[in-house]
Amino acid sequence: MTKSLCVMRHAKSSWKDLSVPDFERPLARRGKRAARSMGHWLTRARPLPELILCSTATRAVQTCQLITEPLGSSIKVHFEDGLYGASGTALLMRLRALPDKVKSVLLIGHNPGVQDLLIELASEDDPARLDEVRAGFPTCAVATLRVSGHWSELGPSSACVKDLVMPNTLSLRSG
Repeated sequence: MTKSLCVMRHAKSSWKDLSVPDFERPLARRGKRAARSMGHWLTRARPLPELILCSTATRAVQTCQLITEPLGSSIKVHFEDGLYGASGTALLMRLRALPDKVKSVLLIGHNPGVQDLLIELASEDDPARLDEVRAGFPTCAVATLRVSGHWSELGPSSACVKDLVMPNTLSLRSG
């Protein structure tokens, strides 16, 4: 019973207007380009996510909108307040509550929570990838993990990192 979990940090946000509250910060132009590129990359990733869990912060919602444009409208998206500022432990608890009929999930959240989640879940089988995640998980990065068993059994070192894609490794499309 293998499942796929993609963990994504929202794209680069704008700091142009410092009076905008953190929760309401929009994407920067660079973030929009990166999110579009990552959306196109996700169309080639397999399996495609059946479900997207996304923070309700403006920059996360905008990231989700941009990455789902090339994916089509058949993917269910749940915007959840509890994902904003969530710790790695809180994100893990949310994933454990997923029904087993869901085979592939994309989680869009914030650091340090998403990076902490990845470090906890990643198996030591691929120390180079784990070291790469520990070194930093930049905006709009995506880690794809293979999960065996039930979502409720997700825990320390229970997943294998299949892919780790940083936006600077993709050719960013203008727009």
